[in-house]
Amino acid sequence: MKRIIYYFLQGVLIIAPVAVTAYVIYLIFNFADGLLVDQLTKLIGFRIPGLGLLLIVIFLTFLGFIAHTIIAKPFSYLYQKLLKRVPMLKTIYSSINDLFSAFIGKEKKFNVPVLVLINKENELWKLGFMTQKTMEEFGLKEMVPIYFPHSYNFSGELYIVPATSVKKVDLPPAEVMKFIVSGGVTRVL
Repeated sequence: MKRIIYYFLQGVLIIAPVAVTAYVIYLIFNFADGLLVDQLTKLIGFRIPGLGLLLIVIFLTFLGFIAHTIIAKPFSYLYQKLLKRVPMLKTIYSSINDLFSAFIGKEKKFNVPVLVLINKENELWKLGFMTQKTMEEFGLKEMVPIYFPHSYNFSGELYIVPATSVKKVDLPPAEVMKFIVSGGVTRVL
């Protein structure tokens, strides 16, 4: 009986990550496709699965292209000027914009994986990402900001630590992030 339970649990361990990943992709696909499904069905008279998602991808790609042309420069300038006049909107927008830029923008911030000595007595180290090379603007010349993502979550904490307690990790940032988020379960290259 123990062997049957063992095999059952092994089967669950094999299928669960695949099933959960497929289900999440299915939910995202249905959500994105469903945003335009009613309008497209009225427009063309019948439903084509995936058409809404395809149009969203095309629209966002076109928007990204337009944003990098000379046409968008005056609008960008006006938008930035408007943001400076509305204090709360400016704070929210700049925070969200910086967060997205840190992950997918030109100036990716989570690209320097590091080990930080948290407790010298017990040799306790923690994996994280150095987000800037210095904290001089805060008057902390010998300190660096380190972002520590939480395991099994997409949140984290920012610590300001002595630069002498930081050791760079010679691994791809994506692999280190995957290792941290998985709680150390995932193997690194």
